[in-house]
Parts: sequence; C-alpha cells; structure tokens
Amino acid sequence: MSLLALAGTNSATGGYEIDNSLKLEDDNTENLYRALNLSTSTTKFTVSMWAKRTEINGPHLLYLRGVAGNESVVLRFATESASYPEALQVDIGAGGTNSRSYTKASFRDTSAWYHIVLAVDTTQSTATDRFKLYVNGVLETEYASRNNPAQNFAMEVSGAKHRHGAYNDTDGFAGYCGYIAECHYVDGLQVAQTEFGEFDDDSGIWKPKAYSGSYGTGGYYLDFSDSSALGNNSAGDGTDFTLNNITAADQATDTPTNNFCTMNPYAPYLYRIIVATDFTNGATQVNKTNANAWCGAIGTMGVKSGKWYYEARVNDNDNLMLGFSTFTGNTGANQSPHTIGTNIVWYGGGASGSYWFYHIDSGSQVSNASNRGTVWSNGDVLGVALDIDNSRIDFYLNGSLAGSSNTNVDISATVNEIDSTGDFLIPFIGMWRSEFRLNFGGYTTISISSAASDENGYGTFEYAPPSGYYALCSKNLEEYG
Repeated sequence: MSLLALAGTNSATGGYEIDNSLKLEDDNTENLYRALNLSTSTTKFTVSMWAKRTEINGPHLLYLRGVAGNESVVLRFATESASYPEALQVDIGAGGTNSRSYTKASFRDTSAWYHIVLAVDTTQSTATDRFKLYVNGVLETEYASRNNPAQNFAMEVSGAKHRHGAYNDTDGFAGYCGYIAECHYVDGLQVAQTEFGEFDDDSGIWKPKAYSGSYGTGGYYLDFSDSSALGNNSAGDGTDFTLNNITAADQATDTPTNNFCTMNPYAPYLYRIIVATDFTNGATQVNKTNANAWCGAIGTMGVKSGKWYYEARVNDNDNLMLGFSTFTGNTGANQSPHTIGTNIVWYGGGASGSYWFYHIDSGSQVSNASNRGTVWSNGDVLGVALDIDNSRIDFYLNGSLAGSSNTNVDISATVNEIDSTGDFLIPFIGMWRSEFRLNFGGYTTISISSAASDENGYGTFEYAPPSGYYALCSKNLEEYG
C-alpha cells in the first residue's frame, strides 16, 4: 500500500459529478439482475462501470451476461495463479463453449475506485479486437492467459440475464464486496472507454464524464440516485433490475468523484489481524473473529495537515479503542504501523505517536493518561476530531466532548515527527471483542437520524462535525490535506 494511496485517490477537479453508488456485500447475498431483451445483439456490447473493492481474496463478480449454470460472459476479480493474484477475469461464452482470459495486473487497492470497460465485438477479423478491456482509461494488453472468442461467436439471449454482484439470483455465489457506480450497458456497439471517461487536464487522473451515445435496444444505465428504486434503469429498453437483499440503506455517497475513507482490509495492522478480523458492509464494520487476541484496523486515507472528523458506534462496551496513529507503509504483518514509541505492538495506542480513546474494564482513557471519568455504553456514538494544524485531538460521546479533561489533548510531538519524516496520521481502531461500526461519511450501517454534514456539505454523520472539521474524502483532502 503506497503512501500516495493513503493520501487519497480519484481526486480530479471539475467536470461531471457522480452523486451516488451502491454498496454490495457478499455476506448478505446482495446483488441485482434483470432479463436480457430478446432483441439484444449476440455479438456486440459494451459494459462500463466504476468499482471500489472493500474485500479481496475473491472471486468477486462485477458483471455477468448469461444463463445461471451455463457458460456466460463474465467480468470479475479472480486469481489466475499465485503469480497473478486478484486479476481481472474475462469470460466470453455460451452453451458449452467458453473463452477465458486473465490480466497480468492485480487489482488489490481497496482505497481507490477503478473504472472498468469491457467492449466486445466478435465480428472483428482481428482476434484481439473481439474484446477490449480498459482500466482507468488504459487498454489492458498484458495477459497471464488470453483466449479470444471465435469470429462471429454468438452469446446467449434467450433465458439469459444481466447480473451485478453474484452469479445467481439469491445464493450470492462469488458475490462482490464493495461499491459500484455508473453502470452502463450498450447493446449492439463496441464503445471506446473515452465515451465514459477522460484524463483530467491538471492532475492527469482518469475521471468520469457523461455518456451521450446510444444504448441500443436492450441497453441500460444505473445511477443509483433513487434510494427507493435502486434498480431503476433510465436508458435503453427501460427494464428495471430486481434487487436481492438490497434496501435503501445500501445507497452510498462514496463515489468516483468524491472517494471516502473506509477501513482497509489489505494493510497490515496489529497483531494477528489476518486471522482475527473480518471486514463487512462496505469496509465500515470490523468484526472480531478471534477471541484470544487484540486486533484492529487502519483506514484507507492518511493526512498530514488540516482538521478531520469521523464517528464510530459501540456494539460491545469493553476493550475497544479508536483514534489516529502514525503510518509509514513499511511495517510487517504482525506489527502496528507506528514509528514513534515502542509500547504499541499489541494495542495500537498508549505511546507517543498514537492517540486513542479507549474503554477497558468499564473505564475510559485518552492517550497515555489516567482514567478521565467517561464511560460509554452499547449504542453510543463516538466522535474523533483531529486538528493537526493546532496539534490537538478531541473525543466526543453522543455529540458532546467526552469529559472536560479530554479537550485539547496535545499531539505536538507527533505533528513535529510527521513533519520531519513524511509520515501520515491515519484512523485506527483496536478491540478485544465484538465489533466496531465506523462512519467516515460516505457509507455506514450506523442508524443516522440527524444526517449532519461538514461545512462543505460532504458526509452524512449522526452529529455535526465541530466547526472547521471535515470528512475524510478526496474533495476535502484536495483542499485541506
């Protein structure tokens, strides 16, 4: 995981904005599907979509066109071999015939949005033109294995379905874990990636743009803008998608044009993280899976300046901690990411360079100090407010400062350290039991009643961030981070 990724990704100025995405979760068998129009082309189509992964170790299905249990058109994250893990797999099949390909590139970044375009035209005389795969505006040309369909190969229509998120309607096989946005299906045309995106003139980052072309007879467009009708198709034949275990609560504001922090299942943090934690619900919920070890997680975005806010909900009120910690990106799988202090391998807190609000044996503490007299309970919402510019951190309990002695905790030593080393401060949690539910503003399973945002209008929180504090998202990072 690079420091660049931790500093924020998919941040490009101006242009087309995407307001919503859809969170899909394999554990909840969340997916959506609809029948193909019988007039759909059997030889030409284009799928364009944005995807942000929240779990790895797939396979995780992005798109399928076909009949369940039969050879189909498949686009998914999968491992070709130990040499090519978490590649993009493309199948083009029908009946008993299938052509399968895997990229050499791996796609394991859980901090970033990927734009993926699969453009197919099996009538092409040149074999490598019969399918084209683009990622973030670049044509994939290096394959661990590539098998092109035969010229004029016909894909199935009768009985076939479009699917996002799983192979079957209800069982969630090879289900996708993450967010998807801007899902286009163009029927009867092999469309270039430049119809859906462009490189930003200032940053050089690939960014979305509005598609203005034809969708053909059986095309569709999913923008997930209506939380009461997340399967709404506003293009092509207008046939909507059926939702499986998807509700209005699965709509998110974490999008390719404003990427929010989530918890990072891929970055090493704390002892035994690989076996002791499970990430669910768009990487905003971290579950304890090992009863005999401290475990925890870090976020996907780090900061060096500015004022930042996030929330967490308590589910089990013993042995939990949260806050910010330093990160260099050079740690091993059984180490915490701190470089300041030494008494932090097991806890992720308790030494210089790590600042946390924790609850152990019915007491609460801030940093390495004594008991501050604030005890939280199940269902409470905790707030973390980090002010790097003024070298302080504050903790909130249900919207109020968590005890008068918890205000203005001095973190000047750490701020001086990150200034000299180039390190980041990054959100972290630690726990001995149960789970933490996080809210960075883009998506959460915390029940929100107030729907407060920061002063830029970004994020959805239970309590309004303190004045001048902002959600950890790419638009704010671009301005303040």
